[in-house]
Amino acid sequence: MRNETVLIVDDVPEIRTTMSEILKHKGFAVDQATDGQEAIDMLSGRHYDIVITDIAMPRKDGMDVLKHINRHSPDTICIIITGYGSIEGAVEALRLGAFDYLSKPIRPSEVVLVIEKALEARNIHGEEFPIKNELQGSHGFDHIIGQSDAIKKVFRLVDKVARTDSTVLITGESGTGKELIAHAIHNASPRKDRPFIPINCAAIPEELLESELFGHEKGAFTHAIRTRVGRFELADKGTIFLDEIGEMSPALQVKLLRVLQEKQFERVGGVKTIQVDIRVVAATNIELEQAVAQGRFREDLFYRLNVIPIHLPPLRERRDDIPLLVKHFLEKFSAGNPAYANSISDEALKILESYDWPGNVRELENIVERLVILSEKDEISVEDLPSRIIRKTGGAVPLSAPPPHHSAVLPEEGISLSAAVEQFEKTLIIQALDRTNGVKNRAAKLLQMNRTTLIEKMKKMKMMKPRATRKKTKDKSSQGAAA
Repeated sequence: MRNETVLIVDDVPEIRTTMSEILKHKGFAVDQATDGQEAIDMLSGRHYDIVITDIAMPRKDGMDVLKHINRHSPDTICIIITGYGSIEGAVEALRLGAFDYLSKPIRPSEVVLVIEKALEARNIHGEEFPIKNELQGSHGFDHIIGQSDAIKKVFRLVDKVARTDSTVLITGESGTGKELIAHAIHNASPRKDRPFIPINCAAIPEELLESELFGHEKGAFTHAIRTRVGRFELADKGTIFLDEIGEMSPALQVKLLRVLQEKQFERVGGVKTIQVDIRVVAATNIELEQAVAQGRFREDLFYRLNVIPIHLPPLRERRDDIPLLVKHFLEKFSAGNPAYANSISDEALKILESYDWPGNVRELENIVERLVILSEKDEISVEDLPSRIIRKTGGAVPLSAPPPHHSAVLPEEGISLSAAVEQFEKTLIIQALDRTNGVKNRAAKLLQMNRTTLIEKMKKMKMMKPRATRKKTKDKSSQGAAA
């Protein structure tokens, strides 16, 4: 006889009886509830290791049961039963914290397998299911850093939907790591050994985007000197990632809708219909429902894309992850460079944790890279942080050198004028780079000098990486950034 207790919740007696017999045969102690309200009443009076609940029921439904478990019995494993043609309800349940779902008609072997998997996860990892570690080890999540509840929900949802071929729409602010999540979905899917083809719909002019997506035949338009294969053909048997999908023109939206519906298209200037077997993952940082209401995005295309929505929370909603991300970026950018900073003070880290990060993880990554390179000490301190971050978090702005219009005082013992001028120049350059997020063209304009002059000064002041090191860092960065 096993120690685990199971509560089966379903308004269909045959389902309750069948599942009860299966689990009792395996040694579980099993109780039954006819609907969500009865289940909640039973949960209030007794602890259950596992609750298996249908979604659609009278009085209280399965979502109500799940929410009750989250509030009052968080160590209880909840498994959802869904009888719908799609898995939308199950996806929402996973987002709310369900461990897994079962689709009707339910197979006895599947019930036992899911329960055994859930109990094994709990026994190995305590009350935390192996969200991060399991996904890192088997699905290539090693570039996605986080342990907050918000990001764990994303991990769990990604792990589940990756096994399907359903279209996924990833939403979230710029810089939250939408492409990394798309990669993770592909790498955890049966298509992982096939191509992953990304395309940014906002980065390519409208007149060229159709050719990029669908390809073109030789002579289809001026400069079409040869036949070109488009991204959809390249992604055959794999995954295509359509980033910034909200920027696509209405004309292309119509053609994309056909590909989603029929999995076929023609090249620009061609007549041959090309069949493809692809999984579509799209992403956007705009509110597509609002764009639909404004007539800027087709409603039918929105529903085709929004089969499984995954929302990436902004960094300000997962502040618990900031120390992990900072540590990851410190290691990433200081690796192999003993002259670079490789740690950060507690005071400086607290300021980074309290900042709202409008540019999200991408902004944090850029800031840490700059701090690692420009800091003159092994440890990054408050004095090294950008003044705008300190101001916006309510701290005092430390000055490493006098501001531009400071009235300098000559010390009694004298001073090296060249050294003082160089330090003053370096301070202004750092402030200009800080204000322009490291964009040298804009920083040079602020300093009213040529970009080449700025770069030469940065080299002279050892503010730039050696060429080999820069290439190494770039290569590492291209492998993926934390989300």
